[in-house]
Amino acid sequence: MSNGADEPILRLENVSKSFFGFLAVRDFSLDVRKGSIHALIGPNGAGKTTIFNLATKTLPPTRGRIFFKGTDITAKSPSEVARLGMVRSFQISAVFASLTALENVKIALQRFRPDGFAFWKSAKVLHELDDRAMALLCDVGIESYAHARASELPYGRRRALEIATTLALDPELLMLDEPTAGMGHEDVGRISDLIRTVARDRTVLMVEHNLSIVANLSDQITVLARGERLAEGTYDVVSRDPAVIEAYVGSENHD
Repeated sequence: MSNGADEPILRLENVSKSFFGFLAVRDFSLDVRKGSIHALIGPNGAGKTTIFNLATKTLPPTRGRIFFKGTDITAKSPSEVARLGMVRSFQISAVFASLTALENVKIALQRFRPDGFAFWKSAKVLHELDDRAMALLCDVGIESYAHARASELPYGRRRALEIATTLALDPELLMLDEPTAGMGHEDVGRISDLIRTVARDRTVLMVEHNLSIVANLSDQITVLARGERLAEGTYDVVSRDPAVIEAYVGSENHD
């Protein structure tokens, strides 16, 4: 592949994924442009999380190729992909519940230490990360919870902490899987503002069921149905697409 200025930061080319004969993703292609907020939407079971797992190499594709920053990553491991700058959050909050918010972020920051993780190092070594960790907590608006255990944080603040730990890995492409799932209206607004803020200097690809969030944040939307791309474009374009309307209405009626 060329390394031209218009090249997407993430590209999936004719990717398929089969599980024991069931084709969960069929001949799917996707271009995510650098600096954009790109949303994957679709009815339950459409294949959205499977696409995330394929892109981050948690799952190997049955067919097709995947490129990140122009490099073929189809055969790379999840850890290799993360080191290249593609980092994901999960639908279920993945933080250390017994540690404080500050400690959670410091653990993520240790990735950049030349001697690796430093649980057994002196307090002085670990304190060297305090300022950077606190700055990340400020970035996501939870600095006042720095010394609270993650298990004690309100749900929306815990999701913000997860984003802070993800940002500590300094991703170029931030993958967000259902970032507002299970949240009340106030927390949804807070996380929406946070996504807009963190997207100022990085690319965001997100799976999100809340269509108002998708409409307000996304530059580009890809709609999935039964493992295939149904439509793509801005919210105004895809929301008027008859096939998209049918997929959502049909799914609701079927439920």
